[in-house]
Amino acid sequence: MAPAPVPAPDFRAAQAFVWHPDPDRLVAVDRINRVEIDLLLGIDRSRDTLRRNTEQFARGMPANNALLWGARGMGKSSLVKAVHGAVAAAHPQLKIVEIQREDLPSIGRCLAMLRGRAERFILFCDDLSFANDDQHYKALKAVLDGGVEGRPENVVLYATSNRRHLMPRDMIENERSTAINPADSVEEKVSLSDRFGLWLGFHPCDQEEFLAMIEGYCAAYGVAVDPESLRAEALEWQATRGARSGRVAWQFFTDLAGRQGVRI
Repeated sequence: MAPAPVPAPDFRAAQAFVWHPDPDRLVAVDRINRVEIDLLLGIDRSRDTLRRNTEQFARGMPANNALLWGARGMGKSSLVKAVHGAVAAAHPQLKIVEIQREDLPSIGRCLAMLRGRAERFILFCDDLSFANDDQHYKALKAVLDGGVEGRPENVVLYATSNRRHLMPRDMIENERSTAINPADSVEEKVSLSDRFGLWLGFHPCDQEEFLAMIEGYCAAYGVAVDPESLRAEALEWQATRGARSGRVAWQFFTDLAGRQGVRI
């Protein structure tokens, strides 16, 4: 009486797909929202490491799951999409599949649809974190490094998070103080991040890196502004925001391009 399994989509139709459960399906993305990899400044080491890992994976070589963690707005999600775009240009069989955190209980069914395909898949989960009463992390643990079937050879998982261990700090501290065997309880929760072979940290940028990001956007999109005026406006913008990051730099550039009448 159960409905027949939904067939896999035509993976030649697009480079990116989004996983939707109930009913299970992969929806093609016509246009990927990403920036060019050369425009991501101040994260050179993470960029080179993730690109090398992705190129290994695209060639069919062993590669690690990657956790990109750290300061908000510093290009974690943008780097995953940019690296995919750069590597897929030479390896068109490399696809990216986005899965939402709340859909993690269905991740096994998603992998069943991807298993055995000729294509290579980056399974991308953005802003991955778990609340105190959240049990979704258990489904992800088995997929990352466990279970009888394990992770398919043609799938690698890239996740971004503001938290290094994906769990709230107070959750870990409460486990230490209230559990009968606190070490065992804490180990169960922080072991999720240990299943990622690559940990790439992102840290807040300094003022010169912030200005270099904006100058790079101006050069890439042909926005001509007096350097002194650009610097003064950019510093005023970040002062009103109370923060410096790649996201703030892009928001300033978006405002600047709009005032200059330049489409981006």
